[in-house]
Amino acid sequence: MLFPISGVAVDPWIPPLVAFVISFFTSMGGISGAFLLLPFQMSVLGFTHPSVSSTNQLYNIVAIPSGVYRYWKEGRMVWPLTWAVIWGTLPGVLIGAFVRVTGLRDPRNFKLFAAAVIFYIAGKMVMDLLKKQAAAKSSGSLAASGSQDDTVTITRSDFKRIGYSFQGEQHDVSVTGIMILCFIVGIIGGIYGIGGGAIVAPFLVTFFGLPVYTVAGAALMGTFITSVAGVAFYTAIAPFYPHQSVSPDWLLGVLFGLGGMAGMYLGARCQKFVPAKAIKWMLVVILFGTAAKYILEFFN
Repeated sequence: MLFPISGVAVDPWIPPLVAFVISFFTSMGGISGAFLLLPFQMSVLGFTHPSVSSTNQLYNIVAIPSGVYRYWKEGRMVWPLTWAVIWGTLPGVLIGAFVRVTGLRDPRNFKLFAAAVIFYIAGKMVMDLLKKQAAAKSSGSLAASGSQDDTVTITRSDFKRIGYSFQGEQHDVSVTGIMILCFIVGIIGGIYGIGGGAIVAPFLVTFFGLPVYTVAGAALMGTFITSVAGVAFYTAIAPFYPHQSVSPDWLLGVLFGLGGMAGMYLGARCQKFVPAKAIKWMLVVILFGTAAKYILEFFN
């Protein structure tokens, strides 16, 4: 089947299958999986136009609501944290989308940039895993508890701090700190077409000490909102760049999204029964492998 906007020729069952497998695992950590779909589209499908970023964000729009719904249903959505992530990431994503179109149009340069982003994400995951390894042996903080009290209770929510309790532990973070972080990663996410969630989630766990089981829903919701803005932005500026593909490939993006919708729902449902450490190590291997491949392709 030929997708005319992207120029990709692929059987229609392949995009949703790939998206399902990726999103099932990544959604457990609050990551939509778009950062892994991008290498698949660029290297396997040969989709290297700027519209690959907007297509990736279209995937987020279709796929993410099912995962967010599941986290909300299970009482693990920290809404004050979610809004802080959204308000910080949104302006950054718009800036990143503009940079992607005007300054990173060469596919070779974009692959090198993508490799740097992926290495950065993987490095932060490794740091988190190594720091938590000793503590996990005694407290099991990253292991699935299987307890009945896995809901979030908000204890503070204002313009300065966000506080909540989860599984008997109290967590308190700075709203300003989260928004600054999200603004920076939003720029990167806008360029890369991932909405920023793939970077925000590991940072919230590593630097703010928040449990992965409560970060996931907020990171996914933030990615959803910023992806809506990203797709709207790419679509709006497309007429100003008539000689290149900027708007998303709607059919391809929806096919990816349908697979991601099923994968995210099941991933969110299974999250509390799967050790976060095992999922993160798997992602680290995939990330380092993908980044290394992009760097080799850039210099060859």
